[in-house]
Amino acid sequence: MIVRGEHIRSLREERGYTLQDLARRANLSLSYLSEIERGSKRPSLKTIDKLAGALNVAKTQLIEGDLTDSGLSLGDKIRLIRTEKDMSLQELAQKAGISLSYLSEIERGTVYPALSTLRRVAEGLSVLPATLMKHEGTLGHKLKALREEYGLTQAQLASMAGVTAGLIGQIEQGKVQPSLKTLEKLAEVMGVTPCYFIMEPGAVDQILSLMNPELRELLMHPNIQSVLGLICNLNEKELQFILNFIQLFKKSELS
Repeated sequence: MIVRGEHIRSLREERGYTLQDLARRANLSLSYLSEIERGSKRPSLKTIDKLAGALNVAKTQLIEGDLTDSGLSLGDKIRLIRTEKDMSLQELAQKAGISLSYLSEIERGTVYPALSTLRRVAEGLSVLPATLMKHEGTLGHKLKALREEYGLTQAQLASMAGVTAGLIGQIEQGKVQPSLKTLEKLAEVMGVTPCYFIMEPGAVDQILSLMNPELRELLMHPNIQSVLGLICNLNEKELQFILNFIQLFKKSELS
């Protein structure tokens, strides 16, 4: 997230405010506001809230880029979208079917919700899950969310997958990238395909949206889905064997 310091200055000057006027209205120090306008300081979402209120504009006018920029945490994204829609914490909690205290913890960043909960929050906000998950949808975050959704500790998951708890922790924190073999073990334990961990959030939806209706319908056929599910679990050698077999089969049909 990049705060548009020059735009804040422009809005301030349009309203005839001096730096001191805006600093007082936003309850900020004069020097801090000056640094924000020059782009040498990166304010928190709370400070952006104050500036937007003092300037009587939407917070999104002060931010360059969209809500999926890496500078915004999941909680910040949810809070920003919620407030832009004039929705209270209680209203969103009711729409998402979760408790008010749990939603508050999500916004504060003290907990990371399960994927199913995140989807309900996105639905309550009337946005795509990908809007909230783009950067939180990394392999480590996906693994952690899925593990917590199943109620497993890192030690329990490690034992089931035949790896160390330390490795699980490092993967979830994004400190290491697991080998394909480890990824396959984790996927098997969690009941998903390895593709689940490496596909970008919303990537499937974006790909499908570019296809014509006939092709989309074909890809959604149960038989095609079964084949795609099996392909995701193939190693390079097995995949090459299948490709060679298909080519050989097609040649035999033509002869």
